[in-house]
Amino acid sequence: MKIIDGKNATLGRLGSYVAKQALKGEEIIILNCEQVIITGNKKNIEKEFAEKRSRVGWSQKGPKHSHLAFKIVKRAIRGMLPDHRRGRGKDAFKRIKCYNGVPKEFEESKKISAGKEKPSKFIQIKHVAKK
Repeated sequence: MKIIDGKNATLGRLGSYVAKQALKGEEIIILNCEQVIITGNKKNIEKEFAEKRSRVGWSQKGPKHSHLAFKIVKRAIRGMLPDHRRGRGKDAFKRIKCYNGVPKEFEESKKISAGKEKPSKFIQIKHVAKK
């Protein structure tokens, strides 16, 4: 089991690493999902997320995009797995757990730090999630 601290980790890099490890059979736990960052222009990122949330299919059945930080991270990882609906992609997706903050059972455990120095242009998931 690998416990990853998502503080200042770039979403794409974190997602690809986690997807690869989950496909190998590792149990992955990501903590501090609200502090994961998305690099790029703040206004463009916020605009894209707002557009995704406003687009709902006919009769309110379309894809619904969450406002919760840990679900945003988990959905990004899901996109990096091969077919998440069946087979090994489905099994790998079940092995991934995401949390906002640090739950009590993981406070004492050793964590892998995924974050490095912050880039010049970025936005944290908690700011995207609340809008």
